[in-house]
Amino acid sequence: MPCLNEEGNVGRSIDTIVEVMSQLRNPYEILIVDDASHDGTVAEVLHSCRRYPGTRIEIIRNRFCRGLGRNYFIAAHRATNEYFMLVNGDAAEPMESIREILAHVGEADAIVPYFGINETRTIPRKILSATFTHFVNLLSGHRLKYYNGPVLHKTENVWMWFSETAGFGYQAELLCRLLDEGISVREVQISNSDRESGFSKAFTIRNLLSVANTLLHIFLRRLEGVAFRYLKPS
Repeated sequence: MPCLNEEGNVGRSIDTIVEVMSQLRNPYEILIVDDASHDGTVAEVLHSCRRYPGTRIEIIRNRFCRGLGRNYFIAAHRATNEYFMLVNGDAAEPMESIREILAHVGEADAIVPYFGINETRTIPRKILSATFTHFVNLLSGHRLKYYNGPVLHKTENVWMWFSETAGFGYQAELLCRLLDEGISVREVQISNSDRESGFSKAFTIRNLLSVANTLLHIFLRRLEGVAFRYLKPS
């Protein structure tokens, strides 16, 4: 669970995970990466730790802001269970969406959600998301409906790879790498909800540049793959 100034949200995100997992009765852990927040995010997490003493909740505190992608892989390398899944600290994933994703555990190497049920994103966000997905598919040769969100991976697959970007495009890079390796994918339609507190970090110059970097690396890796197949010595 990556967090950057998510006071008012992160506690509800933890509550959601605990409630879902208590119903499923599977072993789990919550790994929270605080990306140098300067509000009450850490205090809210520590309060949740006291509320759920029987749940393994670990907080990893960055000394400086590393970005969403870096935080994702930092947490992955601390994970101890077979599967790894991001749940955002802004409480944007409804309980039913997390349940729906987890209901498909074991059906494929990656359970990839896409939105379409009770869509609540603003028009600019939907346009940006659709444009990004279109370009990822065009540049990679793959055909997924969505490349962001709470993808459920086998943990060992996340350990194998990393993204070149620290921003919001990290999951697209990871999925394209794994798809190139031949993993199986199950796409699942879920609902989403907007954050109730704070502001989205997606529309910043830093993250837009990071997305451009993601697209560049996806395209370069596709060219590299083509060159390897057709230009290798006979």
